[in-house]
Amino acid sequence: MAARQPESTIVTSQSVGNSPARHLTSGLALPDVALASTHGGDVSLRAKPGPSIVYIYPWTGRPGFPNPPNWDDIPGAHGSTPQAEGFAALHASFAQAGYDIFGISGQTGVEQAEFSARLKLPFALLSDHGFVFADALRLPRFETGGVAYLSRLTLIVRDGAIIACIYPVERPAFHASEVLERIRPGRLGA
Repeated sequence: MAARQPESTIVTSQSVGNSPARHLTSGLALPDVALASTHGGDVSLRAKPGPSIVYIYPWTGRPGFPNPPNWDDIPGAHGSTPQAEGFAALHASFAQAGYDIFGISGQTGVEQAEFSARLKLPFALLSDHGFVFADALRLPRFETGGVAYLSRLTLIVRDGAIIACIYPVERPAFHASEVLERIRPGRLGA
């Protein structure tokens, strides 16, 4: 039986090619940017001690509101709700492994608070509405309808620096379980 091909790539300092996330390598410090949290106050991931999963997502739809133009035609655009539900379902397993979880998008704190409350998320969503964090890290993004959205990727971080970057995230509904597998002892060298 052939080995299963990975759905995404862990970007490392040895990564090659033209991936828009190739610069997000192990050891890169996160910017010291205060992001509004759905749990109240601001969070600087640079100042946060210990390990965390930081998943970046483009946008979450809301009941009664249309998707952005051409959303169905953009690879990787759909999936933010099942991705968040996956991380919520495995929250206890990540916590047991010592990891906090944060989700980041360019949406406003009000939009994120609605989404977090509707899904009863046990972790904080952080708003990068002005793209200050995204610009500092040169996070990949895409545009539709004249609006920029962050591309879906995940950063595994420790003590304010990147351990690994997973990009692209091709199966958002299963991504949390894939990340949990990757943080098993011995898998990241951390």
